[in-house]
Amino acid sequence: MTDDGFRRSYKGESYNLGLAVYSCGLQRCRSGHSWGPAVRDHYLIHYIVRGKGCFSTAGQQWELKAGDAFLIQPNRIVSYQADRNFPWEYDWVGFNGSDAKHLLRQTGLLDMEPAFHCPSDNRFHLLLADIIAVSGSSRSAEARMESGLLRFLAELMDTFGTHMASSDSSYGYVQKAIRFIDRNYAGSIDIEKIAQSAGVSRSHLYRLFMTYISMPPNEYLTRYRINKAAAFLKEGGLTVGEAAYSAGFADQLYFSRVFKKYMGMPPSKFCSESAKEGL
Repeated sequence: MTDDGFRRSYKGESYNLGLAVYSCGLQRCRSGHSWGPAVRDHYLIHYIVRGKGCFSTAGQQWELKAGDAFLIQPNRIVSYQADRNFPWEYDWVGFNGSDAKHLLRQTGLLDMEPAFHCPSDNRFHLLLADIIAVSGSSRSAEARMESGLLRFLAELMDTFGTHMASSDSSYGYVQKAIRFIDRNYAGSIDIEKIAQSAGVSRSHLYRLFMTYISMPPNEYLTRYRINKAAAFLKEGGLTVGEAAYSAGFADQLYFSRVFKKYMGMPPSKFCSESAKEGL
């Protein structure tokens, strides 16, 4: 293996609802190799396998070594750098989705400093290695990665967590809203109807979504519909207009503009790229 090379890495294509692996991999860094200061748009956990380095955020800096880890939250300015004499090697997993923040809260990591020490029995390295080993873009690989991520988060809960009850009443309102969207996304629903289904006001629903999902409910609904439309297009058999209407978009021009914003390409190109993958 060459220095500063990926032994293996994976990066997903888009934001996912629920919970999904966005990226994962292993890397041995060159002397002084650095990243940032910059922000990520998803959650990211690094676990240091060997070597040393430093991690900085919010005006604080931590000197880290093998057995340590650090959490990067979305839209937080961070930087990290390998030691010049003993550069680190680390595993990482990045993830996103509407359940990501809620699950992380249960691990206790959101209430701790972003850099922390892990048990010395290598369990976190092995769990991350399992995720990396099954990484890929197929449906089965995505399911296996999600399963591995849940096992990793469960271990974090057992080690550091506050063990919030899954029946937490505030999060229950969010779950009701998400279920309503899942059943009615293709119809003409709006935030008022979603709030009514959850039994809360629009303003309270907004605060709950920002607390547990880190996005407003109208953005969640849009992302949900776009992901549904992308799934319809990837499966084939529907035109762009049919996929848009099936996902709850009455205006095809508006759909095409929003689709490009979230997927990084217009729906026509997405169709052609998906067709190439299927060859």
